[in-house]
Amino acid sequence: MEEFRPEIVSFHFGLPDQVLVRRVKAAGSKVISSATTVAEAVWLEDNGVDAVIAMGYEAGGHRGNFLTHDMATQVGTMALVPQVVDAVDVPVIAAGGIADGRGVAAAIMLGASAVQVGTAYLFTPEAKIAEVHLTAIEAAGDDDTAVTNVMTGRPARGVINRLMKELGPLTEIAPDFPTAASALAPLKAAAEAVCKDHFTNLWAGQSARLSPRLGSEELTRRLSDEALAVIAKFSFR
Repeated sequence: MEEFRPEIVSFHFGLPDQVLVRRVKAAGSKVISSATTVAEAVWLEDNGVDAVIAMGYEAGGHRGNFLTHDMATQVGTMALVPQVVDAVDVPVIAAGGIADGRGVAAAIMLGASAVQVGTAYLFTPEAKIAEVHLTAIEAAGDDDTAVTNVMTGRPARGVINRLMKELGPLTEIAPDFPTAASALAPLKAAAEAVCKDHFTNLWAGQSARLSPRLGSEELTRRLSDEALAVIAKFSFR
C-alpha cells in the first residue's frame, strides 16, 4: 500500500493491527471496512475508518462480520443502513442486494452516502469468472442462494450447489478459513473440467435476477441515471 498509495484501501473482517492502519493512512489512503451490525460499524469508526460499508445479509460473497459469528442474527440491508447512519459520523456505504437504480435510490434515501454493487458486475464481459459460475448466477432466483461456510471456512453467500446441499450449508466440520478452499481445489478443478459446479464457490447476492446484462461502463451509468430518476420522482419542491 505504501508503494502504490491508492486513494482508498478497503478491508474485510474488521481491521488489521492499528500500527498497520496508521501506516496506510500515513501513506495518504482513506480506510474503509465492512460492518454487518451496528456494533461493528461503531467499532470501525472508533478504530479510525474514514467510511463504513454497511453490508446487509443479502450481499453475495464473504460476510464481513468480525465481532459476531452468529449468522442467525445478521441484518438485512434496508434495516441495517439507517441504523448505521444514525450510529456513526463517518459516511456510510450501503451494500447487499443492490442491483439496479431502485436499490441505489433506496439506499441513498435511507442515508447512505454511496452504494457498493457486486453481483451485477459479474454479468459484465469484464468479469472473468468461471463459466459454471456465470451459468449458475444467470439462472439464480431470489431463493437460490444461501450463506455457507463449506467453501472456504467462513460464512459467504453463493448459489446453492451439491456441496452446500450435502454438507451444510453451515456446518461445524468445515476446516478453518481459508484452508477449506485449498482442500476443495482438486475437486473443484476436476468438476469444472466437465462443466459441473459441485465444488465451485458460486458467490452471488439475493438480487442477481435484477441485474442488467451490460458492460461495466454502461452498467455504472445506468445505475446512476436510474437512481437519480427515482429520487427525482420523490423530490418535493
